[in-house]
Amino acid sequence: MRIAICAAQVPFARGGAEAHVEGLRQALVEAGHDVEIIALPFKWYPPESLLKSALAWRVIDITEVDGKPIDLAICTKFPTWAVRHPNKIAWIIHQYRQAYDWFGTPWSDLTNTPDDLALRRRIQQIDARGLGECRALFANSANTARRLEHFNGLVAEPLHVPIQLAGLSPVARQPFLFTVSRLDATKRIDLLLRSLAQLHTPVRTVIAGDGPQRDELHALATELGLTDQVTFTGRIPDDDVVDYYNCCQAVYYGPIDEDFGLVTVEAFTAGKPVVTVADSGGVLELVSHGETGLIADGPNPDDIAPLIEEVMANADRAEAMGLAGKARADQITWSGVVDKLLGSLDG
Repeated sequence: MRIAICAAQVPFARGGAEAHVEGLRQALVEAGHDVEIIALPFKWYPPESLLKSALAWRVIDITEVDGKPIDLAICTKFPTWAVRHPNKIAWIIHQYRQAYDWFGTPWSDLTNTPDDLALRRRIQQIDARGLGECRALFANSANTARRLEHFNGLVAEPLHVPIQLAGLSPVARQPFLFTVSRLDATKRIDLLLRSLAQLHTPVRTVIAGDGPQRDELHALATELGLTDQVTFTGRIPDDDVVDYYNCCQAVYYGPIDEDFGLVTVEAFTAGKPVVTVADSGGVLELVSHGETGLIADGPNPDDIAPLIEEVMANADRAEAMGLAGKARADQITWSGVVDKLLGSLDG
């Protein structure tokens, strides 16, 4: 089958969404299909650019190339599902949350102005129409699926995302905590730093990634007196990320209401427990408190710091939780994803 994977690409940016798309491409190729990623640049500013992006997807023709039909279009995130195709499905990474649950919050550029309210309605209409045209809907988590049903009245089947990183494996542990993410407010690295500052025994911590909060977080670490125990690596090659996963004792990942959180699956595949927070969204679909990691009751250092101390003080318990996590992650496979996506076309 000739398959087009539709991707909205922020130029020069690479994160979980890009890994999601590339992993799907490789899995479909390995299953014997002819696959192409069709990516259009995505721009969210000024706000009217969102509608222009949706229009660009709507007007392009991906039904055939040089007289040869494209048999299937797989859409991934806003606004790719605006594309027209008679055989279209979606595996939703996320909607444009700034027009949904983040609307009017510090995490959205959209506010309660008449223009922004009108734009929000238009984005929701685009989603309802484009996703409503799909033969099947999947979401990367139950959390993402719940939002889709709540706001759009559409039902998607949760389908977790396997890892793309190669080389993850449980190895001898070293006594340090690791986290990797984009450095922005929704990932709450500041919460990690404030929690580390409350520990009775300092814990060496490695923070990988880059983003708009980089300078702010460096300054906060200095202010809290953490410069000797916290290392900011910046953006690093995948091989280095794998090494940190493999060698750490535990992983912290406490974003706010994450869609899914590929970091969790990566940590589990490396046999490492995850410390997270009760409002971290899709992460909680994999982390079970005391079994595969530890879940803080609330997003505050008083709740998180004791859990970091607990997991770092007991290497044997950390190993047991990490191996339980690995057993869970091993059930999430690309072959299973391909079977589920393509199986939706039967009948």
